[in-house]
Amino acid sequence: MAAGLTSLHFLITLYFILKVPLMFAQDDQFIYNGFHQANLHLDGIARIHPNGLLQLTNNSEQEVGHAFYQLPLKFNTSSSGLTQALSFSTNFVFAIVPEIPPKRGHGIAFTIRPSWKFTNVGVGNYLGLLNSSNNGLSTNHLLAIELDTMKSHDLQDKDNNHVGIDVNSLKSNESATATYFSDQEGKNINVELVSGNPMHLWIDYNETEKLLNVTLAPAGITKPNRPLLSTRIDLSQYLLECMYVGFSAATGAVASDQYILGWSFNKSGQAQGLDVSKLPSLPRRRKAKKISGLMIMVLLIAVALVLITITGTAYNSRRKKFEEIREDWEKEYGPQRFTYKNLYKATKGFSDKELLGAGGFGKVYRGTLPSSNTQIAVKKVSHDSKQGMKEFVAEIVSMGRLRHRNLVKLLGYCRRRGELLLVYDYMPNGSLDKFLYSNEKPNLNWIQRFRILKGVASGLFYLHEEWEQVVLHRDIKASNVLLDSELNGRLGDFGLARLYDHGTNPQTTHVVGTVGYLAPELTRTGRATTCTDVFSFGAFLLEMACGRRPIELQGLPEEVVLVDYVFLCWGKGAILDASDPRLEGNYVVEEMELVLKLGLFCSHVVPEARPSMRQVVQFLEGNATLPELPNDKACFGTSTSNEVSDFFLSFPPSFSMASAPSCSSIDSILRSGR
Repeated sequence: MAAGLTSLHFLITLYFILKVPLMFAQDDQFIYNGFHQANLHLDGIARIHPNGLLQLTNNSEQEVGHAFYQLPLKFNTSSSGLTQALSFSTNFVFAIVPEIPPKRGHGIAFTIRPSWKFTNVGVGNYLGLLNSSNNGLSTNHLLAIELDTMKSHDLQDKDNNHVGIDVNSLKSNESATATYFSDQEGKNINVELVSGNPMHLWIDYNETEKLLNVTLAPAGITKPNRPLLSTRIDLSQYLLECMYVGFSAATGAVASDQYILGWSFNKSGQAQGLDVSKLPSLPRRRKAKKISGLMIMVLLIAVALVLITITGTAYNSRRKKFEEIREDWEKEYGPQRFTYKNLYKATKGFSDKELLGAGGFGKVYRGTLPSSNTQIAVKKVSHDSKQGMKEFVAEIVSMGRLRHRNLVKLLGYCRRRGELLLVYDYMPNGSLDKFLYSNEKPNLNWIQRFRILKGVASGLFYLHEEWEQVVLHRDIKASNVLLDSELNGRLGDFGLARLYDHGTNPQTTHVVGTVGYLAPELTRTGRATTCTDVFSFGAFLLEMACGRRPIELQGLPEEVVLVDYVFLCWGKGAILDASDPRLEGNYVVEEMELVLKLGLFCSHVVPEARPSMRQVVQFLEGNATLPELPNDKACFGTSTSNEVSDFFLSFPPSFSMASAPSCSSIDSILRSGR
């Protein structure tokens, strides 16, 4: 009895020694000519028909279907000192049948991934594999070959009929329009993935050459000699030890029936070929009902009427879309008048992708003129066309004749309804404030900042004194200083600028500008002058030297107003403490002191006590010596009482900065009533 049990035990042990390795070896390859009793795990709406046809999706909307080989396969591993080969080969026959031709559903993906379980996958463009939040993550460890029949702009799809290689993302590494190479004709022939006809796909990966080939052809045609896609990729960087192979599909707002007719896979050599004659047949397609000749005629007439209506509506809509306001007096400005149609095309329809920035007075778009390939910046400004438009356009066109290396050139304008479009030269480095305050841009060093200050001062001096008329900019600040390709500063945005003749007084009494850059007298008189421009430039000087805005409500009480803070540092005998800490002391001390003190002088509450832009340029160029600052905080900034401003405004025009008394003496005079 004992001898019998021993013999039985020996036979069982021998069976497992011989049989188990054989089972594992067979797991490396399989072939299904139809899916009767197939070892698959089905998920979602996937099902197997009685004839062995595997259906992944049907005409249900917003659904997914998965079918995976149930056993994991070993990829890219080391076991007992022997490296598991990563090469594999597979081929399968599929069909995508549109429910309502010619509408297209979404496609199918063959995939290798760590699990056959899915959670929170996206339908439609994401093919039931990923979603918008995990698309592209390296932790996906995903390889997919997509057969995509819908073009997704978000995923940068090539077209609506392509094959793609995807690694960890549904944005394909490589893709190509669905074609196959005909050996007989010697050329590529287009095929329609969503035709409803069976198609054959071969996928082969050679680990030694790190080469992945994907080949497509209609079912029944021998595998073409040339693959549709061929790319070098090291899959060992992406695949884990145990991976699952299978198919995924999803429907969106438009659905289609998606089938797999047969599948062959081999992890240790070339996959066996499928016997197309043994594959299950597809369900019969619904036959279209016959339509009588009269009905066809009625339909054609109805379609023609609809097309005529649509064409007429589209023409009127297009005409109104590009309709502009043109009046007789504008004929003299013809050369500087742009058509709205050209600006619309140049900015790609004022697309958000071309948006350079936005402010209180409008949005600025990048564009390229189709006729000359010239890059431009287009600013859209709202304006009341019934009041002062003629004068406004005349000034805009006049400023189009400004020529200075530190001014952004105004190329022209366009009028459309209640909107003005101003066209400027495009500055590739954008606005200065992005370099000063954004972490996305590198911090400007002192040499660059000082050069920008001198350049903007020179441009403003040109506007005030050197051109044929006086130009008041009225909105000088870092965001209106643009940088060219060499980081030279150019004063731009003349949308608020005003002109008047030399030797006359400006007539404007409308307060415009930006808080922190506005001179104190503006809030009382509303009259902009060259002195108010100088005040704004003084705020800009301090902004560049200190690396902070003129007003910052988040700081300490003594640091809220930049002028007050700089004056406080100067009063302590440590004016350099106000310099931008990001410069880490890397500046020329004399230049930094000059800029800080000059910023205070330009911020003087008395307009006549401020230097002219001619003097500012001389100070910055080292051709004149800056006077001593008055030792009184009340002389600077925007918080001084109106009485002090009124007192100084009563002085004659000959009053100058050099003869300005201290603010403490002014206060004594005011209190004594003299």
